[in-house]
Amino acid sequence: MAPVLALVGATGAVGGVMIDIMNNRPAFPWGEVRLIASARSAGKKMTVRGQELTVVEISPEAFDGVDVAMFDVPDEISARWAPIAAERGAVAVDNSGAFRMDADVPLVVPEVNLDKVAERPRGIISNPNCTTLSMMAAVGALHRKFQLTELVVASYQAASGAGQGGIDRLYAELEAVAGKHVGNRAGDVAEALEAAGLPAADSPFPAPLAMNVVPWAGSLKEDGWASEELKVRNEARKIMGIPDLKVSATCVRVPVVTTHSLAVHATFANPVTVAQAHEVFDAQPSVVLVDDPANLKFPTPADVVGGDPTYVGRVRQALDFPNTLDFFVCGDNLRKGAALNTYEIAEALIG
Repeated sequence: MAPVLALVGATGAVGGVMIDIMNNRPAFPWGEVRLIASARSAGKKMTVRGQELTVVEISPEAFDGVDVAMFDVPDEISARWAPIAAERGAVAVDNSGAFRMDADVPLVVPEVNLDKVAERPRGIISNPNCTTLSMMAAVGALHRKFQLTELVVASYQAASGAGQGGIDRLYAELEAVAGKHVGNRAGDVAEALEAAGLPAADSPFPAPLAMNVVPWAGSLKEDGWASEELKVRNEARKIMGIPDLKVSATCVRVPVVTTHSLAVHATFANPVTVAQAHEVFDAQPSVVLVDDPANLKFPTPADVVGGDPTYVGRVRQALDFPNTLDFFVCGDNLRKGAALNTYEIAEALIG
């Protein structure tokens, strides 16, 4: 009998991307797809592979007969329901942060550590944060050949990383300042937003995002670190299997709707050249190399959005740092950064 797949959070932003991925996958191994959401969304109709499906309310019984349950919901929903799905016999593949650092839950990127899907004592597999995930295919490929020892990252994160509220806020801010020749002095944009009925208190961002960059993503942690920055450090260590990997990250929110970018400074135990890195990237099916500095060819979010691969460019031998490369990575944070990685894990689970 063909396996049964459940999608929890089917009506959300990432859930919509997941359905698009399922609708466009060349092969489709699932005998049944079950769409699950909150009581508020139950009864909605959505089309998967040409079949109109009705969204059902989440409940323990909703997971009966399910082989793999993908969760694209907030942490607190996953924390409650993923163990229930596992108790009912499904393997839960969770895209939230609820289980990422749980020692009994593998944190999986198929290009890096697919073998870990078999080590799931709780019946749960976790998907990394979209920022970490955006660079993992590229960094993991280099690590296999040159042995990564240190990682310094600056991220340039899209508004969609803050959910639908982040997307809506950016569009509203852009509309509020469009064509108004708003100045760039402190307070100018904020005043324009207040005048447009967009008070700062209603924003998911700590400062205006339109015409600005905001060096903050997540919540405040110890010693002034943001939670998104610590996720990059802790998740990279777990995914790569290097508990003592030296990692430092600065996360910045930028006025881009979708697609995260990262400037990566990676140091290795073994010597590495730009030419060797090009060879490694070219050999990876899920990495696209766009690196032609003479003709100013490199990846940008506008080029990458809507695509599945990780795009890499600006590959350089780091000045003054031995065995070190600097490069720029772009990845659609709603696709490979969330939905696609989850779905690839689900496919791997059924062979």
